[in-house]
Amino acid sequence: MNDSAILELSCAGLARAIRDKQVSAAKAMEATLARAQAVQPKLNAFLRIDTDLALDAARLADRDLARGHLRGPLHGVPMAHKDMYYREGVASSYGGRIGASRPAPSTATALARLDAAGAIQFGVLNMAECAFGPTGHNYHYGHCRNAWNPEYITGGSSSGSATAVAARATYAALGSDTGGSIRLPASFCGASGIKPTYGRVSRAGAMPLSFSMDTVGPLARTVEDCALILSALAGADARDPLAEAREVPDYLAQMRRSAAGLTIGKPRQYFYDGCDAEIAALMEASLETFRSLGATVVEVDLPDVDAWNAAATMIISSEAASVHGNWLRTRPHEYSAQVRARLEQGFAIPAAAYIDSLRLRGVALREFSERVFSKVDVLHAPVVAFQTPGIAETDVGGGPTMAALLARLTRLTRPGNFLGVPALSLQAGFTKAGMPVGMQLLGRPFDEAALFALGHAYQGATDFHRKAPAL
Repeated sequence: MNDSAILELSCAGLARAIRDKQVSAAKAMEATLARAQAVQPKLNAFLRIDTDLALDAARLADRDLARGHLRGPLHGVPMAHKDMYYREGVASSYGGRIGASRPAPSTATALARLDAAGAIQFGVLNMAECAFGPTGHNYHYGHCRNAWNPEYITGGSSSGSATAVAARATYAALGSDTGGSIRLPASFCGASGIKPTYGRVSRAGAMPLSFSMDTVGPLARTVEDCALILSALAGADARDPLAEAREVPDYLAQMRRSAAGLTIGKPRQYFYDGCDAEIAALMEASLETFRSLGATVVEVDLPDVDAWNAAATMIISSEAASVHGNWLRTRPHEYSAQVRARLEQGFAIPAAAYIDSLRLRGVALREFSERVFSKVDVLHAPVVAFQTPGIAETDVGGGPTMAALLARLTRLTRPGNFLGVPALSLQAGFTKAGMPVGMQLLGRPFDEAALFALGHAYQGATDFHRKAPAL
């Protein structure tokens, strides 16, 4: 198998090829490293590539397989990850200067579980500073660029993760999602990404931003990849008391069930307000595909989502200010103007307002479940309601237009974080300008399996996820 054929495999496809000895882990790693080095000058997706360590690890994986030892379902698969996951003895930058000089005392649970599943980390990826930015700009290490057009944003904060996956420079990557940071870059870059239910995946050893809403999940090329990786990541963890102890389903088995019999809701309110005509048309086309697969599509009414977004903003701002408070007081010069301005806003939020926002979450989830999930299995919506903006036009720093721009970007994703429900982003097509457009499927708490079933069926009926940018 030549390098081009290897790089076109999905994460799950490569795992099968290595397991069946159609390709060696070393050969796959060599092809991936060459691709990563080739696209880096154009995309600025990587902060570090560990060539020698990765090749040594891949050769060891081949020796293990030759002896009959299969480490796990991801044996030998190359991956790079957002630079906010701790690796013992290595410093994580958090996309900025704050963490760059502090070697980690232990390895993040998410990385340890991928290691145990056989994946091989070969580098770390660019990201929005402190995971606190939805555009993909980074004023310390340079802005990350979209593989479909380097003049356009990647989305953030998992910017390097999404554009590296799209560019075939990694088979998958960990991201994080506090207000849309997996789904936004997945949509803008044409990847698949899952924001799991709050508490489904341990956050131990991951840089915190907002402990009430942070989630850990993968970006990859296909829904099958996301199901495979989430199977490795999910489950209880003594290091994270908020990681749920409930049983992890067989996501791959449930993913293969038919879409027939599932009911999809199209929201009458909020998600289509001011929606771009091209995006609305692609959303309707995706719903028609689901109908052709046997799913039922019905319109549903939503509660007052704007109020939830306001509460979510208050929670994130308050908790982020708490996380960074000491550093802001002692090392303010190490933050970019935008991140410093956003963090400082959290100090002005009264404690009572923050607590009221937290109390609203349970009420909101109950109301949403009664209004929506009593009628449908999944809610379908665009990830963003406007076309991919350029890097230059969104380079607002900490200026007067910052708040409005960032709120507009996260308007359709943040409600999922506030409710704590799972949300899958997958590609729904391309605009006339040639840029990817993503849809999101939101499900009941801990029902990622329904999202995977619908998403996998959709990707079996379409080929958008197979298209690669012509870098």
